[in-house]
Amino acid sequence: MAGMAVAAASAAVASFAGLRGLAEVAGWPDRLAWLLPITIDAYAMTSARVWLAGTPAVDRARSFARANAIGAIVTSIVGNAGYHLAASGLLTISWPVIVLVGAVPAAVLGLTAHLHALRTLASPERNPVPAAEDGPKARPESRPRSRPRRMKPRTEDALIQAAREADTRYRAAHEGRPITRDALRSALRIAGPKATELRRRLAAETTEREETRPTP
Repeated sequence: MAGMAVAAASAAVASFAGLRGLAEVAGWPDRLAWLLPITIDAYAMTSARVWLAGTPAVDRARSFARANAIGAIVTSIVGNAGYHLAASGLLTISWPVIVLVGAVPAAVLGLTAHLHALRTLASPERNPVPAAEDGPKARPESRPRSRPRRMKPRTEDALIQAAREADTRYRAAHEGRPITRDALRSALRIAGPKATELRRRLAAETTEREETRPTP
């Protein structure tokens, strides 16, 4: 633990100095140059924390956090290398370098907001574990997991009839507007392509009824 603490502290200080120097040579004011290393290293640690956390998280959030943690670490390495190259006279600070350094805060802000949105997506709740009874002999009983019942396959006629009923209920609740694809998929618990097909059939039936309606 002591070795890891010393290594982490020395690496953080060295990285901070390099990235702050890069911000200064890129034209940042002295009072704001320290924000560049804080921005990059803090986002690297945040992304790595979401990526490697043991708590359940959305797979998309973990994949996005992994990519951004690696990207932030690479950005820190490239920034430190660029500062040392510039300090040694081997790299000229041209306008592309200034633009890239100046774009870091805005990019990190957008990535942080996206990561937060993915991280806070609703995840399936776990069944609560019943509390054990008081007493030395009380042991949690293992309950067999109940398998989900499989729904019987519905025929095309049954599906279109259920779709008509769902469309009628949706129109009654939404001022006569036809049911949407997502609402139909949720109501019938079917896949997206099937919901699209049924919605097209409903639209065709509605058009047919309107064409055959007698004109007053």
